[in-house]
Amino acid sequence: MDSKQRQLANKYIDLLLRRKVFIIAMLLLSLPVGLGVYLVTPKVYQATSLLSYEQQKISPNKMSADVASRIRDIVSTLTQIVTSRTNLEKLIVDLNLYPEARKKLPMEDVVEGMRKVIKIEPSSQGDIFKITFNHQSPDKVVKVTNALAAKFIEENLKYREERATETSSYTSNELETAKETMDRKENSMRDYKLKHYNEMPEQRESNVARLIALQKQYQDRQVSIQDLERTGVLIQDQITNRKKILEATLAVKEETDSSTRTPAQEIPQSREVRLAKAKQTLEQLLSRYTEKHPEVKRVKALIDKLESEVSRDQQAGAAEKDDTMTVGSSGGRTGLALARNGVDTVVLQLETQKKNLLLNIEAIKAEKEQQKKVIAQYEEWVSAAPVREAEWAALTREYSQLKKHYDYLVAQDLEAKSMLNLEKRQKGSQFKIEDPARMPEKPVKPNFPMIIGIVTAIGIGSGMGLSLVLDFFDTTFRDPETIGPLLGVPLITTIPFLETKSEQTKRLRWQVCSAIFLIAMAIVVAALFAVVWIKGNIII
Repeated sequence: MDSKQRQLANKYIDLLLRRKVFIIAMLLLSLPVGLGVYLVTPKVYQATSLLSYEQQKISPNKMSADVASRIRDIVSTLTQIVTSRTNLEKLIVDLNLYPEARKKLPMEDVVEGMRKVIKIEPSSQGDIFKITFNHQSPDKVVKVTNALAAKFIEENLKYREERATETSSYTSNELETAKETMDRKENSMRDYKLKHYNEMPEQRESNVARLIALQKQYQDRQVSIQDLERTGVLIQDQITNRKKILEATLAVKEETDSSTRTPAQEIPQSREVRLAKAKQTLEQLLSRYTEKHPEVKRVKALIDKLESEVSRDQQAGAAEKDDTMTVGSSGGRTGLALARNGVDTVVLQLETQKKNLLLNIEAIKAEKEQQKKVIAQYEEWVSAAPVREAEWAALTREYSQLKKHYDYLVAQDLEAKSMLNLEKRQKGSQFKIEDPARMPEKPVKPNFPMIIGIVTAIGIGSGMGLSLVLDFFDTTFRDPETIGPLLGVPLITTIPFLETKSEQTKRLRWQVCSAIFLIAMAIVVAALFAVVWIKGNIII
């Protein structure tokens, strides 16, 4: 520290020592002023209610309000609702708050003033927050605080139920819209699939397999037709050869047997002809009808009768001739009689077989033509499969996303309805009053220690400030080192201050009077504080 700083410090210390009485007096005077300020200032009481946020007993899901937003967001939202003008104005009227202010100010200003003294503060740890209200009446401050806490719980339940209702309504509307979209999409897909069912990509493999099988059947029928046509040619050759043999036999036998023919022998020959014709008729009937048909049964009965008669006639003729000659002549006569009448059993059978063969060929050809149409249809289906696959992919491109969105909305709708039912039963998350507001025993304003501390600082500061002002106007020299620079003359020597007896007496008298004055002031201030304290007007 240099000399100038040391001189300056010594100057201020000397000033404080010289003005200590004045500074102490200012301090003692400030204390009653502070006490008066404390007594004049209206007492303000504060009540606090502690609330906790209880999680719902049932496991919450993603639709729950406390998952979507934390306690601070919920408290912030409900604070705006609870401290709205409607709620606060109702409290002011019901509890008769601020009667003087309501006479002088509009209700908007009164509500705004009340809103400023309401504090809703969430805790930094845990789901706990507190509601604080300040007012001059301790009774009303308790009522207002508890009313705000109850209103907070009521608005929370109402808010959560409204929110759950809106969520449920929104998800239901979205689900209905998604369902209509899904129905339209599924109807168009169903109509397209029904219209082009056999041309769909999933039918391609079965269509190809069926087409291969049909082509093989088509080739088999072609081979069958060729085989039947060859068989028909062989049957025609047999018929031709048989007719030639009969004609030759007829020519030979007519010459040898014409003289020996008797009426008794013509009977069995005519019966054999009738039998052959009956068998031919039976084959024709069986080609058109079943064996249960009446005409078929009648012809069968006739054939049985003719066969028995022919057998009896043949036995009678065999008794008159040799077995060998009888057989030869009988066969010749039979062949001759059949040839004369133009009918032969073998020829009839061969012709019947040929007719049946031709009918089979026509039937196979008809089946072949029908099968050809079916093959063409299957070929058309197989060739159209790639086109249908591209059209189906374009038609169903959005279906998977629509289905996923629809399933999500179904789950959301169920959860929203569950949460709505939970809130209606008041089983969801809710606020609970852990510590209700109680009657305050001391005010929070004014703060006696703070006021006394402030006035003490003001008293000391004013005493020191006035001392500096007085010192500024003091023209005496108290430091030898300040004389030389001011006068411009070097200081040779200094003479110490020597008090006379009268000056010493005067100084002592001044010190005693000052001490007595300060002590008296201190006693008065202390007595004043004691009286006020005893009366209970000072609350720390």
